[in-house]
Amino acid sequence: MQLTGTPFFILTVILVPVSIAVALFFWGKVRGPEPVKVLSRLVMIVFCQITAVLMVFVMVNNANLIYGSWDDLLGTGDHVRAVPAVPKDDPAGQAKSGGDVKSPAKVLQQFGGVNDPAVPGDVKKTELKGQVSGVDGEVLVWTPPQYDDPAYKDKKFPVVELIPGYPGSSSTWYGTLKVSEQLKPLMQQGKVAPFILVSPRTLILGNHQDAGCTDIPGKVNADAWVTRDVPQMIMDNFRADPSPERWAIAGYSAGAHCAAKLSLAHPNRYRAGISLSGYNDPGQEPDSLVGKDVKLREANNPVNILKTAQTPPKVSLFISGAKGDGWEDAQSLAAAAKAPTIVQVQESTGPHTTDLWKKMVPGVFEWLTGIIPAQ
Repeated sequence: MQLTGTPFFILTVILVPVSIAVALFFWGKVRGPEPVKVLSRLVMIVFCQITAVLMVFVMVNNANLIYGSWDDLLGTGDHVRAVPAVPKDDPAGQAKSGGDVKSPAKVLQQFGGVNDPAVPGDVKKTELKGQVSGVDGEVLVWTPPQYDDPAYKDKKFPVVELIPGYPGSSSTWYGTLKVSEQLKPLMQQGKVAPFILVSPRTLILGNHQDAGCTDIPGKVNADAWVTRDVPQMIMDNFRADPSPERWAIAGYSAGAHCAAKLSLAHPNRYRAGISLSGYNDPGQEPDSLVGKDVKLREANNPVNILKTAQTPPKVSLFISGAKGDGWEDAQSLAAAAKAPTIVQVQESTGPHTTDLWKKMVPGVFEWLTGIIPAQ
């Protein structure tokens, strides 16, 4: 039974009154010595509490799509098929013809529905086997209303990769933040550019380990999965503009760290990055493997990426955070940036929740349209 499906949620709701009814029915029927009676009744109480807690957990998980599957919840999923050596980027990090996002072979995919009641029906899903990274996982794609309009049949569209937090599901941006539902009318009104929205799986290691969107030698090529395999698949299957000037990456929480880091590290792939309540130091995530390695931790701090870049990357960043929750990190990035790098900082108010980021979606994408306008 699917973790985020309606049947399992209904089951947890039914279990609560059933457990209470069972406890009431058997409460006075327990026989035996007094210790046995006490223990039996204690078990009944605990069972009632477990069913109530389970129901609340499922409600919260369904609302926020923190865990997308049982494997994600239990830490038993491992989406790393192999860890091949990843070809180097252009050393200078400069844009090349075609965006320098090339794969050994054309990646043609079959797409179906997401089969999640929280996700809109016009979101497509495919299972991708990463040729460069060795990572396998689902990728969710939404195309703008203009995509199927005959007037746009010869047009190529800009793309935004959407990265969830940790733990997080590839469905969260669509199901909880309602990104496609919020942006569709704005795109139809011309207020937001017609972006193709792409959300790949980023929870790719088992045992509750965070790969931090990083290539970790011998462990996982999480960077190559997001920045090479997924973009190549999108360009092979959709009318996506291959120029890095037409690509952006956005994330919240741990995904915000990924968005800032990857956009700055790969200016030959992305023109803009959006970071909502993120952090610079990977060590702020307790489950981060990057944070546990001194060299990786330093190399994957966006501030250090800016400071050590041979040429300041031509990337525009939108970074939001509340005081004590990303604001100070945003200020550090802004202080380290040199033209043509642009960092716009916005102070947010509110708790570290999807409700905050959901409200920010329209404004953030209107800002992005100023960087990557409609054509």
